[in-house]
Amino acid sequence: MSDAVLSRLAVTIRERRTAGADASYTRQLLDAGPKKCAKKLGEEAAETIIAAVAEDDEALKGEAADLIYHLLVLLESRHIEFGDVVARLEGRMGVSGLAEKAGRKPAAGS
Repeated sequence: MSDAVLSRLAVTIRERRTAGADASYTRQLLDAGPKKCAKKLGEEAAETIIAAVAEDDEALKGEAADLIYHLLVLLESRHIEFGDVVARLEGRMGVSGLAEKAGRKPAAGS
């Protein structure tokens, strides 16, 4: 398996927009909108954290996979291309994490 699996998964999620809602969990999430997708991502993040500190490696792998899937669904719900996220990551390669973070614009309200 290669890293391309994430790109293929993103394409599959995009294709689920047109699947029957009665046959596709992904379609149900997308139909519910970004707020529901974000809530589900948060739930999966919490489960991943719990698995990381209190469960075995297999549980963590499973929760991490769920977390990544739900992140991709959230991105799709906002019509954000996975490739754009990958490009952002590529732009950060070779840059110190501290330097990259210092160069970010402050968040609104900060």
